[in-house]
Amino acid sequence: MRSYLSFLARNPRFLTFGTLAAFFSSFGQTFFIALFGGAWRAEFELSHGGYGSIYSAATLMSGACLIWLGKKIDRVDLRHYTVFVCLGLTAACLFTAVVSSAWMLVPAFFALRLTGQGLMSHVSNVAMARYFQLDRGKAISIASLGHPLGEAILPTLAVLLIGALGWRFSWGVFGGLLLIGLIPLMLWLLRGHGAREQARQNAAAATEANQDAHSWSLRQVLRDPVFYPVIICMLAPPFITTGLFFHQVHLAETKGWSLEWLATCFAGFAGAQVLASLIAGALADRTGAIRMLPFYLPTLGLAALVLAVFDHPAAAAVYLFLAGLTGGANFILLGAVFAELYGTGHLGGIRSVVQACMVFATAGAPALFGWLLDADIGFEALTVGCTLYVAGAVLLLALLQMPLRARAAQQTAAKV
Repeated sequence: MRSYLSFLARNPRFLTFGTLAAFFSSFGQTFFIALFGGAWRAEFELSHGGYGSIYSAATLMSGACLIWLGKKIDRVDLRHYTVFVCLGLTAACLFTAVVSSAWMLVPAFFALRLTGQGLMSHVSNVAMARYFQLDRGKAISIASLGHPLGEAILPTLAVLLIGALGWRFSWGVFGGLLLIGLIPLMLWLLRGHGAREQARQNAAAATEANQDAHSWSLRQVLRDPVFYPVIICMLAPPFITTGLFFHQVHLAETKGWSLEWLATCFAGFAGAQVLASLIAGALADRTGAIRMLPFYLPTLGLAALVLAVFDHPAAAAVYLFLAGLTGGANFILLGAVFAELYGTGHLGGIRSVVQACMVFATAGAPALFGWLLDADIGFEALTVGCTLYVAGAVLLLALLQMPLRARAAQQTAAKV
């Protein structure tokens, strides 16, 4: 913990920038949007499958756009890129407040998912990984605290606002607050970034020949046969949690839990993410992220198993805490693993594909889970299937350790 505090004391403003980018991504995350699902399904007369299909279609479109927009961070000044993303998120919230039909949810979900879940998370992750070479794990773990902060604060706030103002005015409040304060705050936190970027370019120029020889291009990464099984395994957390979070209103009804109780339990999810991210960040710097891959998913399998077996209200807290442990580590590893494997020369482009894959996974889960629920396949069967997915991913990541460590060793040699 002392190393984290000293690191934070040396870089308070830029680390706060990364943390807030992760925090504000919450407005496009499934856990937050899903809190309004009951109101939307009732007002627009949507089934679980229909509602999930709309969400999935919009998310798929946002993922496709993210591949192109995400690469721009390699060539656009971070300050300009951040302003663009913040404006987009603000507009998305304000548009969501005025949707008047089911079809209008498609562009609303598209904008929220692209700017929130996609680009705000992308900004946080790439900025931390790119500008902190030696302490990448700690930087990403500190910035990732924005996610559990959002999960701890925003669900309860949203439930209270929905009860007091209704869902339309709630989104209007969020958009108004972002419009007034977000861009000035983020630009203030980025003061002095020009000097930081110049220092990075100077350092890159000093080792240009050696690092360029070892940094993989996006095309090379997409031809790497190891890339795809790693992605499939690492998509288990966003896929499973998105499917469960998106249908959390129905989950609460099925289990006999109140929505207020489930929203309160997200504080445990957030706390577990903080704990896991801090541990994972330190371990990633000490042992490397590659070595951690087989060990962070089992708690997600246990979380799914808890939902399959228990209906007691305490099960909600246990399930979310266990899922939070995997979620906190997953954000760190998604930021560090691909930098270790492929270098940082083309990290923005590589991370845009990784982020898009995550968006595609989170697009499929709501529709798939919704169709299964409409077919009278209960949450117990769904969560057993999730447990089997996690078990297969753990085994595959263990088998891939040798080729992954070989690629990481090449990047380490390039820095010498």
